[in-house]
Amino acid sequence: MAMVLAFDVYGTLIDTHGVVTELESVLGDKAMAFSQRWRDKQLEYAFRRSLMGSYVDFAQCTREALEFTDRALGAALSDTHKDHLMAAYARLPAFPEAADALARLHEAGVRCVAFSNGTREAVETLLIHAGLRERFDDIVSVDEVKRFKPDPAVYSHLRSRLESSADDTWLISSNPFDVIGAKHAGLHAAWVRRTAEAPFDPWGGEPDLTITDLETLAERLIGARR
Repeated sequence: MAMVLAFDVYGTLIDTHGVVTELESVLGDKAMAFSQRWRDKQLEYAFRRSLMGSYVDFAQCTREALEFTDRALGAALSDTHKDHLMAAYARLPAFPEAADALARLHEAGVRCVAFSNGTREAVETLLIHAGLRERFDDIVSVDEVKRFKPDPAVYSHLRSRLESSADDTWLISSNPFDVIGAKHAGLHAAWVRRTAEAPFDPWGGEPDLTITDLETLAERLIGARR
């Protein structure tokens, strides 16, 4: 069977800090700190809910994380500002190289799917707005199994949906927890290390491939197929 690439969406294809411009209008130079805290809390809430067996969709985790960050940092955002931020989260920008890299993979005949904590509807909207949707054969959402990454059930579901073997399935993610989860489930995984300072969790395992951006990923994988 041909190799299939499952791309994480938030933080890998799509820049979650794309909300900073919106935040700067009300928080000034505190915008990036707010964005980082919001993102960290969003993921924490997803992890906790998965462990508790108390699933809600990723948008609710995002909204609850926004509420927490507002309180924790004393930002005193109005409900209108919060609604604007949630709307901005639904139209986050793609990383600059994503479109060209996906186009190269598509032209080379590589099967690509989006694989996300977000619902199918949310991811569809996000990818269409970012101009990336046409490069994907399908969207696989954890919402279909009501668990969040890195629960082994979501990677098993990915393989089931793709009808692929573990050896033919690659996860592409900038999130170390996602890479580790995929490796634990027997998949191959590539880590997109978007900043030189980003550490990988010291759990004793390493990604099959580490790259700094998606263009490098395309070059490496297309070259390996020749």
